[in-house]
Amino acid sequence: MSGPRVLVAGASIAGPSAAHWLRRWGAEVTVVERAPGLRPGGQAVDARGVAKEAIRRMGLDPAVRAARTDTAGAYTVDVAGNVLETFRADDDGGDGYIADIEILRGDLSQVLYDNTRDGVEYVFDDRIAELSQDADEVDVTFASGGRRRFDLVVGADGLHSGLRSMVFGPRERFVRHLGLALAFYTVPNEFEVDRWMIDYQDQGSGRSSGLRPLRDATRAMAMFSFPAPDFDVDHRDVSAQKSLLRERMAGLGWLTPRILAHLDDTPDFYLDQVAQVVMDRWSSGRVVLLGDSAFSSSPMSGQGTGLALVGAYLLAGELAAADWDPEAGFAGYERRMRSFVEANQEIGRMHVHLRDAAGPDAEPRPEPDMEALTELIERAVNGVELPDYATLITSSS
Repeated sequence: MSGPRVLVAGASIAGPSAAHWLRRWGAEVTVVERAPGLRPGGQAVDARGVAKEAIRRMGLDPAVRAARTDTAGAYTVDVAGNVLETFRADDDGGDGYIADIEILRGDLSQVLYDNTRDGVEYVFDDRIAELSQDADEVDVTFASGGRRRFDLVVGADGLHSGLRSMVFGPRERFVRHLGLALAFYTVPNEFEVDRWMIDYQDQGSGRSSGLRPLRDATRAMAMFSFPAPDFDVDHRDVSAQKSLLRERMAGLGWLTPRILAHLDDTPDFYLDQVAQVVMDRWSSGRVVLLGDSAFSSSPMSGQGTGLALVGAYLLAGELAAADWDPEAGFAGYERRMRSFVEANQEIGRMHVHLRDAAGPDAEPRPEPDMEALTELIERAVNGVELPDYATLITSSS
C-alpha cells in the first residue's frame, strides 16, 4: 500500500522540515507556497539543544553548519559605542544568547529545500483557497483554480496563517500581540561589522538598534525593536511599515540615523509585531498546524526555529507510528510538544518584559529566581524527547 498523500502549506522552515520526515516515513508530499519562490535573507535564526539533534537526524548537520553566519558573539553597547556586556557563541555549550548554529532564515530554508526537492512536489505562487474534509480525505481548491484530494493537510504557513483562519477561526482568537515590533533589513557594511553582533538598547524608551554580521562581509543586517502596543499596520504594506519605523525610531542615538538612511535602498525589508499563537488544539479532523501557525513563541524566544524543527520530527513520526491515523498521530504530537512549546513561549514573554521601557519613575526590577530561570531555560532548550521512530514504525508494522 502506498503512503498517504499529504499537502503541506508553507515552504519556509517548518514546511520543508515536515516534508523531509513525512517522505522519510513513506508519504507522498506536496508543498504549496504562496510566494513565487524561496524567500532569501531574513533574520538570523538559531538551533539549540534538541533542535541540533533534529538537524543531525535529518543528515543535514554539515550543510547547515556550512551555511551559518559564523557570528563569534555579541556586544551590548551604550550610546557612545562603549561595550557593556560580551556574549560568545561557545557560551553554554553553544546554546547561549548567540547559538553556535546561527543561520539566516532564508539560508536554512534553502538547505531544507535542496534536501527535499527531488522527492517532494513543490508548487510555488499558489495557495489553498478553499478546503473541506470528510472522514477519509480533504478536498482542496487552490487559488490557481486546481482541485485535488489529500489524506492529510499540514499548515506551516506562519504567524499570519491563512489555513489556520480557514479551519480554526479568525486570527484574533489565537494571535497574542506582546506589545513590541521588530524590523530587519540588510545594509552596506560601512559600519565595519566583523564577526560580532552589536546591540544598543535605550532603557528609557524601550527601543533598540543593532547590526549583525553576514557571510557576505560587504553587507550587514540592521535590527530594530520598539514598543508598539497599538500596532495595526498590515503585514503586506511595506511603505506603511517603513514610515512607522522612521517615526518610532526618531531621536534614537548611536548609529541609528546612519542605519535608517539605507531604509529605502534595502532589498529585503521586514517588519512585524512580536506575537505568539496560543491554541488549545493544533488539529481538526485531518488538518494539523505546525510551527508559527500553531505555536509561535515570537522571535524574542530565540526558539521559533527549534520549535519548527522538533515539531516536524514529532508530527511525522507520531503519524507514521500510528499507521497514519490522524486522531492518534495528532494526539501524540500534541502530547509530546505541549510542555516544550509552553516553556519557549514563557521565555519569549520574559524577554519582551525585560525590554519594557523603564521610565523615569520606574521601580527597580526584582532579582530573578535563578534556580527557576535555569530550570525554565533547560525545559525550553532540551525539554522534549525525540523518540527513535525508525524502531517504533518497524515494530508497529
